Amino acid sequence: MSEMITKNHALVVEFGDSLDRLLDGIENFMANSRPILGGERFLTDKEVSARLKVSRRTLQDYRNNGIIAYYQLGGKILYKESDIERMLAANYREAFR
Repeated sequence: MSEMITKNHALVVEFGDSLDRLLDGIENFMANSRPILGGERFLTDKEVSARLKVSRRTLQDYRNNGIIAYYQLGGKILYKESDIERMLAANYREAFR
């Protein structure tokens, strides 16, 4: 049991790899996590346009025509995530073939 453990030892390498995976997971969580306000998540127009695959100008048309609910704080537009999901569900059309 007099084996010397160096940085190239299998256990040390495996431990380092585990730490790297853990760090990647934490960074991914932090990048995709948004603070919750009153139990509700809010999205920016950039995030909503990316999720819906529409331009930000199209979102403006949706707002102007009353198609999508939103909050405006100064020049910032925010959308409730639940409102977006509800709008998508309400506009779902079943395949007829």
